[in-house]
Parts: sequence; C-alpha cells; structure tokens
Amino acid sequence: MPKRVIIIAVVAIAIALAAIFTSGFGLWSGQDAPAEYYGNVDIREVNLAFEQSGRITQMNFEEGQRIEKGAILAVIDQQSLGDDLKAAEARLASARAQLVKSRNGNRPQEIGAAAAQLEQARAQHRQAKSEYERRAGLVASGAVSRAQFEQSRAVFEIAQAAVNTASQQLSLLRAGSRQEDIAANAAAVEQAQADVAQARTRLGEGQLVAPSGGIILSRVQEPGAIVSPGATIYTLTIDKPVYIRAYAPESQLGSLVPGARVNVTTDSSEKVYMGTIGYVSPSAEFTPKTVQTEDLRADLVYRFRIVVENPDNGLRQGQPVTVALARTNAQDQAAD
Repeated sequence: MPKRVIIIAVVAIAIALAAIFTSGFGLWSGQDAPAEYYGNVDIREVNLAFEQSGRITQMNFEEGQRIEKGAILAVIDQQSLGDDLKAAEARLASARAQLVKSRNGNRPQEIGAAAAQLEQARAQHRQAKSEYERRAGLVASGAVSRAQFEQSRAVFEIAQAAVNTASQQLSLLRAGSRQEDIAANAAAVEQAQADVAQARTRLGEGQLVAPSGGIILSRVQEPGAIVSPGATIYTLTIDKPVYIRAYAPESQLGSLVPGARVNVTTDSSEKVYMGTIGYVSPSAEFTPKTVQTEDLRADLVYRFRIVVENPDNGLRQGQPVTVALARTNAQDQAAD
C-alpha cells in the first residue's frame, strides 16, 4: 500500500511539473512562447563590368571600402573614344552646312560665275565654228589638208559640248536643289546626330559608375589590364536595406502576414533587431541546406522576407539568424 502511494505521488509531481513547463499543456495560450523561425541575412551581390573593351587606366577603390551611388569606380582609356566623338561632331557640322545650302539655294555670286563661264564657252564655240566653216570651204580646193579640216571639226564639237555643259550648270544653279536632295541632306543630318549620340554614349561607358551604394567585396582587375565587355571589374555587395530570408511551415502561416513585426537575433550578439515582414512566398519549397534548423530539412516550408529596421555591422550577409514574432501590448497584458 505505501508503495502504491509513492508511485501515485511521483506521477502527480511529474504531471504538475509538465503542466508548469508547458504552460498548462497549451491551454493557456496567452503564455505561449512565440514560435521561432530560422533563416539567413540575404546575400545581395552584383558584378560590375564595362560595356565595351579597353585598357583600364584607373581603379579607384579597394576591397572593403564603402561607396556611394554614382561613384566612378574605374576608367578605361578614353583617347580613342574622344577622337571618335570629335570625328562624329565634324561630320554632323558638315551635314548641317550641306542641308542649309540646299535649302537656301545657290548664292548670286555662284550663279554669276556660271553665267560668265557659259559666255566664255559660247565665245570659244563661235570661234571654233568660224574656223571649221572656213576650212570646210578650202578643203575641196586643196588649200587645206584633210587632216587640218578634221582637227577644226573636232575643236568645234568640243566647243559645242562645253556650251551645253555650261548651260546646264547655269540652269541647275538657277533652279536650286530638288526636294529629293533636301530630304537626303536632312536624313544625313539625322544620321550624323545619331553618330554623335552614340559616340558620347561610348565615351560615357568608359567610366564604370556604381549603380547603388554598398561595399566593395572583391577587386578583380588592376590598371593596365585589357578587358572585354562584360568582364567583371568589381563585385559589389548591397547592404542597404538589409533583408532576411526565413522559412516557416504551413501550420504557422496564419501569423506571418506582411506588416507583422518580428524580432531578429544572432548567435554572435545579444542585440535584438526589429523588423517587418514584407513578403510571404505563395509556393512551398524544401528548406535550404544553408538554414541552421534543429529539425531535419525534409519538410516543405514557405519562404518569407523581413526588412530589418535597425541594422548595423553586426548583421553580415549570409549570417544565420533566428526570427520570432514580436509580442504586442495586448499579448503582454494577457500574459500578466
């Protein structure tokens, strides 16, 4: 009989202790410890490269340095790029001048010069015609040889052709440019403008500019290296804002909603970081092997992202973290 009493007492004590440590077997929900989730500080890196080939002349930052958006990280040789821009600008100036000339027509001085050239051609034609007709009357009597007559006829025909050419040239100058020529010159100006814009773009691409702020993770090239388009020059890690990628089972999705407040802790510090859930994945996946959970990583989970509100150097990219939903004032009062 005493032995049975002892056994019953031991069982009663065990039940009491279990009730204490499990908060009444879960019946007192107001005192439940918040669920914990595991994840990592999100790794956000970008490889920076030139869009064209060239020889690097400047590398302005070292590994570990913080840079701001718009900082000039590296420069390639711009001598040839500058020469290309000057040549394109010269072609544009020439095309514009040709367009203005075609629209304005020819100057009176040019027309006057063409008219004078026509009169000179006509005078030479008259002289050649007179000599040709004179020799034509003498060739039959033998006073002029056949060869001399043929020579005068050739000179006369050349003079006639010169008159025709000068007359046509004067007519063209007086008529001005055709609409087709004006349109062609306008198109040439547009093409030259596009060439200038492209040359300026290429000149700008000779500088590697930081697309955002961050920290230089790796410096891949050095001055003097000849690089091709797309070859990595720097690797930049983007640390602002700080995101955390965590995972939760389906049974706990009800409390993980965008806007919910969470506490984030690490193994290396006692500091508690505040964060807000910004995104919950609509599809399930297997827990990544990089997440340090206490259970086996064989269950399907849902990924959610957290935006950390008070980050500092204590949070490193890829670092394991523990996430817990922040208790509200109502929950704290209920617990009390």
